[in-house]
Amino acid sequence: MMPPLESVPDDPVLPSRVDAVVIGGGIAGVSAAYFLAQKGHSVALLEKGRIAAEQSGRNWGWCRRQNRDERELPLMIHSMEIWDRLAAETGAELGFRRSGLIYVTKDKAELAQWEAWCAMARGYQVHNRILSPAEAKALTPGNEQDWIGGVHSPHDGRAEPALAAPALAAAARARGVTIHQNCAVRGLDIQAGRVAGVITERGRIAAATVLCAGGAWSSMLCRRHGIDLPQAGVRSTIFVTEPAAEVTPGGLVTPDFTISRRLDGGYVVAAKNRGGVEITPQGLRYARRFWPTFKSRRKSLTVGIGRSFFRGPEAIHGAWSFDKETPFERDRIFAPAPDTSIVEPALKAVSATYKALAGLRMARVWGGWIDSMPDAIPVISAVDKLPGFFLSTGYSGHGFGIGPGAGRLAADLMAGDTPVVDPRPFRYARLVDGTDLGTPGMM
Repeated sequence: MMPPLESVPDDPVLPSRVDAVVIGGGIAGVSAAYFLAQKGHSVALLEKGRIAAEQSGRNWGWCRRQNRDERELPLMIHSMEIWDRLAAETGAELGFRRSGLIYVTKDKAELAQWEAWCAMARGYQVHNRILSPAEAKALTPGNEQDWIGGVHSPHDGRAEPALAAPALAAAARARGVTIHQNCAVRGLDIQAGRVAGVITERGRIAAATVLCAGGAWSSMLCRRHGIDLPQAGVRSTIFVTEPAAEVTPGGLVTPDFTISRRLDGGYVVAAKNRGGVEITPQGLRYARRFWPTFKSRRKSLTVGIGRSFFRGPEAIHGAWSFDKETPFERDRIFAPAPDTSIVEPALKAVSATYKALAGLRMARVWGGWIDSMPDAIPVISAVDKLPGFFLSTGYSGHGFGIGPGAGRLAADLMAGDTPVVDPRPFRYARLVDGTDLGTPGMM
C-alpha cells in the first residue's frame, strides 16, 4: 500500500537548456531545486515517478537533532532553522511541529550512550535533558512500565511526509523550477570529460551542473557512468493507526516500539526490530564495505532474499542504452512489500503499555527502501572525476529531517557559493580513497 501524497503540478514540456538539473523528487532533491531557484538559477527537476513517492513519503517524519552522528549535527541544526521558516516562506502546510521527542530505557548501556551524546551536543548549543527514573515516568503518563531513565529532546519534532516534499516542490515551481514527473533520466550527457546535460525518456536537457538525488537508485545511475558509489538498501515497514487518544504530543521511543503523533490524531508506529536486509547483486558487490555497519546493527536487522534480487535499484541490469526503456522506467515507484507480521505484535505492545490505546487499530501499512552508506553518513558532494556532477544521496534512514539543510548545502556547492556548513564530512571521495570511515554513529 502506498501512503497518501499531495499531488504536485507538472510541466509537460522539457526545457532545452537550464543552469542545473536535479534528478530525484524526494526531500533532498526538491530542497536543492528550491534553494538553487532562490539563488537565481534556472532548474529542471526530473522524477521517474511521483514527487516523494519513495522514501521521502514513507518515513516517520522525524526532524531531530537527538542521536545524530556528530558529523551531521551542524547541518541538522541548520536544517531545523529552515524547517522553522518554511511554512511562512512557502505559504504551505508541511506539518512541521517542534512537538518534542522522548526516549526511555531499561538498559544502562543505552542510557550511558545518550548521556555521552548529550555531553557532546552541548558543544553545539544543543541542550537536551537526561531524565531520572521519576522524570522519565512523569513524561510518559499512562505508560504501565517503569524506566531507569531517558532523554528529552523538547525542541525536536516532526513534519508530515505526505505534505512536506510535495509542498516544497510546489514552492520551487512557483519560483521558476520546472517539474517533470514520470520522466526518467536514462543517463548523463558527457562531453569533453564533463557533464553537459542529461538524457531523459522525453529528450535531452542541456545543463552545466547535474545533481543526482536519486535515493536508492543513485548507485545504479553512477555505475552506468563508471562512478563507484557503495550503497546498500534496508527494507523498512511502518504503519499508521486510526485516530486515538493522545498519550504523547510528539515522538516516543521505548524498548518495544516507537510511536509518533500525527496531525490527524493517529500514530506512526514502528517495531523495535524494524529493518530487513535482502541479499541483492549490488549488496554482494559492496558487502565488504558494509560489514562493520552490519555487525554493529545486526540485532535490529533480519536477512533474507526477496524480489529485490531481480527487480529494483540493486538488481543486475547491465549497461543499458539511452534510446530504449531503462530500469528506471520499469520501476516508476519502488515499493517493497511491507512485513505485515510486525503489525499485530506492535499493536498489542502499544495497547498493553497504554490502557488509553486499548483496541488501537491499523489504518495503513507500507514498506520502504532505505538507501545507506557504509558509514551511515550521506554524500553531498561534487564528484571530481566528472566535473559538473554532484551527489546528494545515502541518507541512511535519517534523511527526511535533514533534507532542507542538505538541499541548501547541495545548492551552495553547485552554485560555487560558500557552503552553509563544512562539507568535508559529506565528501564523495571518502568512500573511494581509502579513508577510514570510522564507526557508524547512532541511529
